[in-house]
Amino acid sequence: MSRGLVQPQFPVAPQGYDQRYMSEIVRAFSVFLQQVNNPGPWQASALTLPDLQTDNYQLPLGGIFQHGDELRITVANKPYPRGSAAIGAVGSVTVSTP
Repeated sequence: MSRGLVQPQFPVAPQGYDQRYMSEIVRAFSVFLQQVNNPGPWQASALTLPDLQTDNYQLPLGGIFQHGDELRITVANKPYPRGSAAIGAVGSVTVSTP
């Protein structure tokens, strides 16, 4: 495993039903599920993240996206909307010549 975890050993099945065997299977699966569900520490010397989104639309909290030249992490109440733009105008101008 990439996180240095020791994989649980599953016992060899007996010919007939054996309560001790079933208990060992349940124990091994329990250990496996705990390992899979625990994110654990990560350390890497290289990482490539191609084709990242440029906003956090539909990303879960903690999801990574690229905003301009920055790598960002989705946090609660910090939207980076997709395709935002604005146009405005104030009053009018009249030009007259003598």
